[in-house]
Amino acid sequence: MKYQNKPYTFVELVDLKVTDLDRSLKFYEEVVGFKVLEKKDNKILLTADGKIALLSIEQPENVVLKQENTTGLYHFALLLPSRADLGAVLQHFIDINMRIGAGDHLVSEALYLNDPDGNGIEIYTDRPESEWTWNGEYVEMATLQIDAQSILKEGANTDWAGLPDGTVMGHIHLQVADLAKTEKFYHLLGFGVATPNYPGALFMATGKYHHHIGLNTWAGVGASPTAENATGLEAFTLVYPSNEVLNDTLENLKTNNVSVVEESGMYITKDPSQNKIKLIVK
Repeated sequence: MKYQNKPYTFVELVDLKVTDLDRSLKFYEEVVGFKVLEKKDNKILLTADGKIALLSIEQPENVVLKQENTTGLYHFALLLPSRADLGAVLQHFIDINMRIGAGDHLVSEALYLNDPDGNGIEIYTDRPESEWTWNGEYVEMATLQIDAQSILKEGANTDWAGLPDGTVMGHIHLQVADLAKTEKFYHLLGFGVATPNYPGALFMATGKYHHHIGLNTWAGVGASPTAENATGLEAFTLVYPSNEVLNDTLENLKTNNVSVVEESGMYITKDPSQNKIKLIVK
């Protein structure tokens, strides 16, 4: 996908904590359509194309369910190659009687569901860029009812066989405690505001994408961070287009007294709401 490749900075891998690894694996294979890329100890890497890990699921010791009204994952979002693929997924959910939500966001069409631990998942396709409406530097977004019949018709000749090759991690949406502070932090990471006036939320991107990072205070302004041993987001990985861009980002963080730790060839930091982020170049 255009905005999930160089020269943009984008989300590639989301690490989740779950309460029952076997149950979660069954869900992510049979409902979402992932394939196993690698298993090690209590952690499983999941893929769409058999090459790139998009999601990891891990069952830590003494894990507990995430409390409501805390910061952390709102949803991770899988971007499909085509609207026909979205139609095939929608028909699959109908066939298995999966309870879902949906939204037409003007720039995209999306389906929503939760995994067995309540972790939010979006599966979506982008509309052509020529149909996005820009008002200066900001793109118009909304949440409207999808045209389900049109999506199903588009996918009528596409059989669901799991996530198709070409599926990527389109974006991540986070619950945070303070939008203004969090916006400043993600500016340091290289993201600009794409949609500033959504109720209780903010959408940020590199380039002219509608968003790589979604932020909201719907859990409450000043919400507490998720407990370390709770289900939900462990971390997510940002891929930078070059060492030069990453080094500039690290300097931005250092200048602004943001803690960064180097570990196993990657840099790790946390946003103001304690969401952990891994910074890498590939």
